[in-house]
Amino acid sequence: MALDLTYLAAGLILLFLGGEALVRGAVSIAARFGMPPLIIGLTIVGFGTSMPELLVSLKAALDGAPDIAVGNVVGSNTANILLILGVAAVICPIPTAIPGIRRDLAMVTLTAAFTLVLGYLGHVSRLMGAAMFVTLCAYLFYAAVYGKKEEAEEDGEHAPVPMPLWMQLAYIAGGLAGLVIGADLLVRGATSIARGYGISEAVIGLTIVAVGTSLPELATSAIAAFRRHSEIAIGNVLGSNLFNIIGILGATAVFHPVAIAPSIASLDIPLMLGVTVLLALMLLGLKSINRLAGAAFLVLYTGYCGYLFTQMPGV
Repeated sequence: MALDLTYLAAGLILLFLGGEALVRGAVSIAARFGMPPLIIGLTIVGFGTSMPELLVSLKAALDGAPDIAVGNVVGSNTANILLILGVAAVICPIPTAIPGIRRDLAMVTLTAAFTLVLGYLGHVSRLMGAAMFVTLCAYLFYAAVYGKKEEAEEDGEHAPVPMPLWMQLAYIAGGLAGLVIGADLLVRGATSIARGYGISEAVIGLTIVAVGTSLPELATSAIAAFRRHSEIAIGNVLGSNLFNIIGILGATAVFHPVAIAPSIASLDIPLMLGVTVLLALMLLGLKSINRLAGAAFLVLYTGYCGYLFTQMPGV
């Protein structure tokens, strides 16, 4: 038990320190290269914090557990919006007036809608996976070029860059490493403690492990919101959701075709699409995602998890 508590404490500390370092390095490097923080959040931060999902989905597919691979991606996307943005907004209301947000919102929403199509088809083939991954690379190139041009057209001077490039890269690399290791330690410690108290494997998988792979996004977005970097918080979620579907699911299907269970296609994917559309409407129609909206997100996510719990055998 003492070792598990140590894992738990070390995981929390690494998540905090990793999120702090990643946000600081990302904001600084965005200023250095004249890139909008939203683009940095969409790429480096969003994809970096999705590494746990990538590892889990690849291993699940190769081990012949496609439901875990697909459920991890879809469940993480739902958690990114309802849980992570919910927590971030409760900490500090998130302004929505972000340059370039319409472009990225449209892509994320289209990707979520495409997942609904994949659900009805019932599988993701190697060819489809390769096409998804190529689409991701093409969009990233377009977003980076367009974002840099958009930033160049902005009137005003950039804030001074306070640290050398090597230090900025060290902050980003160290932050990502801290997030991945911290999430692993926290999940390991919490899972062992849960088993010690007789909590079922199904409940552990649904709660601790599923949320555990989203802890890097949670730590990063919460710290970004606290430091008033709304572009990083939003970009982190949008980038992670985009990467989860056409990056992780696409790459996973290239290694091993992925079947999509009817239960996921009929409930979890439509819910993911619904909360994505809800987020898009809020970002486009409101001046900010305030604390009340953040609390509502958390209530909705709790209700969703509660419903899944009641559907498990023996409950």
